[in-house]
Amino acid sequence: MFDFAVFGSLFLTLFVIMDPPGITPIFLALTSGRPAKVQRAMAWQAVAVAFGVIAVFGLLGQQILDYLHVSVPALMIAGGLLLLLIALDLLTGKTDEPQQTKDVNVALVPLGMPLLAGPGAIVSVILAVQHADSATGQLSVWAAIAAMHVVLWLTMRYSLLIIRVIKDGGVVLVTRLAGMMLSAIAVQQIINGVTQVVQNA
Repeated sequence: MFDFAVFGSLFLTLFVIMDPPGITPIFLALTSGRPAKVQRAMAWQAVAVAFGVIAVFGLLGQQILDYLHVSVPALMIAGGLLLLLIALDLLTGKTDEPQQTKDVNVALVPLGMPLLAGPGAIVSVILAVQHADSATGQLSVWAAIAAMHVVLWLTMRYSLLIIRVIKDGGVVLVTRLAGMMLSAIAVQQIINGVTQVVQNA
């Protein structure tokens, strides 16, 4: 039997952490100026990278962190710093310069990781897999992970329609808004990591 309670709990947790509606302006800002075909491919690549990272950590997460002697708070702080650098580029308009972004696959970094497959999502999946002590529980966990990534792909794939409506001026506005949102997410992630370090000390 399928465990809908486990499925629903993890799906909602990942939905809040990965935030498909919130990722839309960031995706639009990072992919603006590229051909529609490339943008669609980047939406798929970002989801594929995120799923791959989540799957690896779901299967081997605790072992990887223990082997590298990396704590979860350290992972959170590192991810926050990386996001903050990207946010500053968006806020200052550096992403408007073609030579800065056209040859860079933002589907891998920062979209795939750490925006989608960030520390919060990784830790949630590690804990869910560890707590699922039956085949039914494991099936429900992985079904929730797969369903969440389908939602993410649909959100980014069809957010491209927005670009056709808002035109270049709107993209600039969305880029600045995305930078502000992303900087707030980054700072909060760093604060959470530092708070955990202090609590564990």
